[in-house]
Amino acid sequence: MFDRQALTAALEEGAPLDCQALSISHPSLFSPAELHIAPATLQAMVDLVAAIESVIALPAYQQRVLAWAPASAQKPLAARSVFFGYDFHLAESGPRLIEINTNAGGGMLNSRLLMAHGETEAARRVEQAFVAMFREEWRLMRGAAPLKRIAIVDENPDRQYLAPEFELFRQLFEANGIAAVIADPGEFTREGNRLLYRGEAVDLIYNRLTDFSLDAAANADIQAVFAADGVVVTPHPRAHALYADKRNLVLLSDEATLIELDVPAATRRTLLAGIPRTVAVGAAEGERFWAERKRWFFKPAAGFGSRAAYRGDKLTKRVFEEICQGGYIAQQIVPPSEHAVLVEDETQLMKADIRAFVYQAQVQLFVARLYQGQTTNFRTPGGGFAPVFPA
Repeated sequence: MFDRQALTAALEEGAPLDCQALSISHPSLFSPAELHIAPATLQAMVDLVAAIESVIALPAYQQRVLAWAPASAQKPLAARSVFFGYDFHLAESGPRLIEINTNAGGGMLNSRLLMAHGETEAARRVEQAFVAMFREEWRLMRGAAPLKRIAIVDENPDRQYLAPEFELFRQLFEANGIAAVIADPGEFTREGNRLLYRGEAVDLIYNRLTDFSLDAAANADIQAVFAADGVVVTPHPRAHALYADKRNLVLLSDEATLIELDVPAATRRTLLAGIPRTVAVGAAEGERFWAERKRWFFKPAAGFGSRAAYRGDKLTKRVFEEICQGGYIAQQIVPPSEHAVLVEDETQLMKADIRAFVYQAQVQLFVARLYQGQTTNFRTPGGGFAPVFPA
């Protein structure tokens, strides 16, 4: 049962957040609801994650997707990257993967939300798994050298919607003996192959930027030091290229391609059952896509979240013509499941996206994002993050 006072206590643990201000600026960040999902459905998501990871590990797959990846993604790295977010809709026939993100937000917020639902020990285990994950990223790149300082990096971090989470991560790292700062890329200085923040060397960057290739001018120092192996960056550009470029879903949802890649039959069945058919959009097929647009959701291949993404039945002809110029994929629409949520003593139906936080092919935590409207928005009263429990 949700306890708002317990949530406030959890968020204010350590160096306190201003929860009163947060409730005003982020009124729909946390839903009072909780979702109960059948164990078989949760296991189906775990199985699909494992199937996808097994294909991504194939050299033939990597050769395909790296062919359209930026230069910064070409160098092999031992680090796996933190906080993959596998996002699902729950169809009647089972879960369907909508997309994969490589800098998925909400992990720490949802561990504290677990505390508000009476799951303090589970939340502690999740947070220790998060710390272990960052230490493992460091070990994979630096062996036994001590991890001294982490920088949590985003553009204008204090103005980001999930800025409260950055502070929770900073507290978590500090509580586990790792100095941590929250920084904008412009606050770094480069000294040879070292990256400095206020004169102190940064060992590892927890990357929350949406410049996935680090090609923006503002990230030039990070890119240069990263390329010279002077700082560990996680998640890194190669991970985005292998996992999160939406063109990859074209390969993962096409049986002929999977056969070419020598993917085992059982794995192919899992992928084709769990990933909606996804295709590249080009001008040559424009008339067909326009005629069938109600079946498709159109997304920019290199985009993230719901930015510049459109349901086909909501498209104008003008926007569709822009989509046909290239850079978009079309994914068969899988409507989100709906769940009854009590909002101010009134039951309302909320749509749900289910996110699995994943590291090294293992699911760390399932969470839900509840909303009304076309896409996840954190603006619906009674919506926001909600915990997921086995039914």
